[in-house]
Amino acid sequence: MTNEREAAVSRLLKPRSIALVGAQPEPASLGGAVLANLQRFGFSGDLHLVSRSRTEIGGRPCVGTIDALPEGIDVVVLVVPAAAIADAVSACVRRKAGAAVIFASGFGEAGEDGKEAQGRIARTARDGNLALLGPNCLGLVNYAARIPLTFEVLGEPAALAGPGIGVIAQSGAMAGTIRYALTGKGLPVSHVVSTGNEADLGAEDFLGYLVDDDATSAITLFLEQIRRPKRFLALAARARQRGKPIVLLHPGRSAKAREAAQSHTGALAGDYEVMRTLLGREAVVLVDTLDELFDTSALLHRYPRPPALGAAVLTNSGAFRGLTLDFAEEFGLPLPEIAETTKSDLAAVLPPLAVPDNPLDVTTGGMTNPDLFGASARALLADPAVGSLVVSVIGGGPRQQMDKARSLIPVLQASEKPVVLVYMGDESPLDADCATFIRQSGVPFLRSPDRALRSMARIAAFGRALAAPRAPALTVTAPPLPAPGIVPEYRAKEILASLGIPAPASALARSPEEACAIAARIGYPVVLKAQAASLPHKSDAGGVIAGIDNEAALVIGWQKLHADVRSARPDVTLDGVLVEAMARRGTELILGARRDEDWEPVLVVGLGGVWAEALGDVRLLPADASEEEIIAALKALKGARLLLGFRGTPAIDLKAVAQVAAMLGGLIRATPRIAELEINPLMAYEKGALALDALMVVTPAP
Repeated sequence: MTNEREAAVSRLLKPRSIALVGAQPEPASLGGAVLANLQRFGFSGDLHLVSRSRTEIGGRPCVGTIDALPEGIDVVVLVVPAAAIADAVSACVRRKAGAAVIFASGFGEAGEDGKEAQGRIARTARDGNLALLGPNCLGLVNYAARIPLTFEVLGEPAALAGPGIGVIAQSGAMAGTIRYALTGKGLPVSHVVSTGNEADLGAEDFLGYLVDDDATSAITLFLEQIRRPKRFLALAARARQRGKPIVLLHPGRSAKAREAAQSHTGALAGDYEVMRTLLGREAVVLVDTLDELFDTSALLHRYPRPPALGAAVLTNSGAFRGLTLDFAEEFGLPLPEIAETTKSDLAAVLPPLAVPDNPLDVTTGGMTNPDLFGASARALLADPAVGSLVVSVIGGGPRQQMDKARSLIPVLQASEKPVVLVYMGDESPLDADCATFIRQSGVPFLRSPDRALRSMARIAAFGRALAAPRAPALTVTAPPLPAPGIVPEYRAKEILASLGIPAPASALARSPEEACAIAARIGYPVVLKAQAASLPHKSDAGGVIAGIDNEAALVIGWQKLHADVRSARPDVTLDGVLVEAMARRGTELILGARRDEDWEPVLVVGLGGVWAEALGDVRLLPADASEEEIIAALKALKGARLLLGFRGTPAIDLKAVAQVAAMLGGLIRATPRIAELEINPLMAYEKGALALDALMVVTPAP
């Protein structure tokens, strides 16, 4: 099926025959605009026009219906109203067309009736081997092959001198906006595809084509929904292997986690964060704003394989140097310490008051000696610790702007490391000759230092993702699982114990006498925990009593626990009460794993206990993350200082914590029926860690 879809996409993007249904001579009409684009792009294949009111347009003959077309046309462009689409799609199937482009709106985006109508045309097309683009789309443009299948009015296409940026957007407006932004920067664009409602072909189908397309250097995406996440992940992995950057803007960061989640892990691992985690592993660059989308795409088109290093910053403003330190921390852009040899090289050209450092302020020395800018940039770029360079300067008057450009451009143009040049001042006047000189050089140019640093932070993260080693994932043997549903703590801990995950000594009691015997065996003090599948959060119902240090207190505690649970949850029947040895105090963490129904499983690590809910200080990782990756994620927590030794408390055993997390990841990967599992808290110590509570959710067998 995948091969059939790939063939359909290739036929749609590079058709040898096109039929335009709803052709009109007036350029202002939709049908006229499509026809004018085809003529302007010089389409040399077979072009068939369908018009109910005309027998010819511009000397080209027209037929009155789709049924009058020859069989086997590659693409039929349907410029007809929504009410006529169903009949038109059926006619395309009868004529054995390869694909149809549907511009009309009023389908899946317009309520239940529209969804049903869209489903009907999709089924008709699928049964007839007809690929559909749309409905509710702007169409597509293949600039590399000079194929415009859109009603958007396009100018004369420029010949591509080399590979360009491929653009895919579900929104037609965004597809056009991105194209305008990129071409406005002087960047080549290979393809623009608006997929609309994706009744049939979707973003993943076109992404697969662009990943393997030699005319495409980088891929820019605006997607409101990824409909086939696992396919998308596989394509992202292929792009990563080929070194082809993918930049994605995906609205939805504020979406709430699924309400059905039973664990803190499920609530903390929302859909957007799962997507960000898994795509980030495959080096997909997720950006947060349209500006970042434009700027990062431009940089990655020019520098598709950036080093896994931080940036140097060169300026002529001491104030901006200070701002850079704040921006870099906020954006996650490392500013490496430059080498002593670099400092010596800089000291040889800088004025006496300038301090050779990163960020580097050349002070006012550049006003009288503009060569200082190029010499400083050259020294910074030569430093082995520097992976990229942001030059953000005050341009000054027209002559000063050009002097800086003449000094900097040859150095920046020759750099294999990513560079961006900024003349600060927003919309302040820029000398026309200077602007032309910079534009023709091909050096990335911005007026906003904030945008430059943000996009360079994305570039640095992309470089790190490309260079990140893939350690073999931990493999575990899938254990037998209990009945579907929420698994009580005592059963969940049995499963975890089979993996070697330590927990305090415990046993299930069904009477106070049995509880006393267990406590005598494992030793006081103990904690009592109510156990039932329908009581995943025991404390909320009074189902946990801690600090019991003798038999009399245990009997009283037993009675109180049962009374409190009956009062709070009269519907619950307990399996029994877990009698567990009290663990000594340590640092509480949360470790969890969640199987997303669309994506792949993820791990959650963070501060545990009440902090998990109150602060949400967690990090997500792919479920096959290595111990080294897990330790790095723990160190990246906001509360990491609590783990590394704080105010006299010892540092925790990060390796022991990482081993437990890796086991959870291995378990959820090996056992597809586990939907969620969580240890909260995991009590971590200077040496070792203990699982104090466990929750597991099991789904029915397929």
